[in-house]
Amino acid sequence: MSEHGPHHVETNPDSAAFAHWPQDVYQEMLQSHDNGCVGTVLVSETDRVRVWHLRIPVGTRCGFHRHVNPYFWSALKPGIARGYFSSGEIRDTEHYVGETKHFHYGPGDYMLHSVENIGGTDLAFATVEFLDGTNPPLALPPEVKLVVPSAT
Repeated sequence: MSEHGPHHVETNPDSAAFAHWPQDVYQEMLQSHDNGCVGTVLVSETDRVRVWHLRIPVGTRCGFHRHVNPYFWSALKPGIARGYFSSGEIRDTEHYVGETKHFHYGPGDYMLHSVENIGGTDLAFATVEFLDGTNPPLALPPEVKLVVPSAT
């Protein structure tokens, strides 16, 4: 059995670990294991990277998504977020402009989570995924890609 890296988050197989979650949030997590949409809109993609913007209005939550390759995010606005993790953990975090976090995932590693805006200002992040990690990138639906306005 291989040892997991520091950012891997197991999916807890015991539904009792989620008893403190709203029921619809737990059900969404179960259905979103292969969701690779780690942002609101994919603004750029090459063979090596995907660049995302994530906006979470006050009182809303982004859908569950799974990170499988190295990435970093940077906060573009201050605010307070509540993270729901597939381990059953819920964690509240205060973000500040410029805050940046880096993550790495080894073979088979991942993090499945959702972020809720529990503060009084919209949350905004830029996320860069590196597609040359040890895991294949997850497939994306075409509707998450930025629609570039046509020149008139």
